[in-house]
Amino acid sequence: MLVLSRKQHQSLVIGNEIKITVLEIKGNQVRLGIDAPESIVVHREEIHNKIT
Repeated sequence: MLVLSRKQHQSLVIGNEIKITVLEIKGNQVRLGIDAPESIVVHREEIHNKIT
């Protein structure tokens, strides 16, 4: 597993099409913004586990 540190408003890029940005850090929660093509499905892990 790759572990990265990011601050608010910083991003990371996966491949050429996916960008994840830290929008807000509040206590023990982090809000993320995910820019990805519509053809890529994005789910929270607990939803993914229910589907599969």
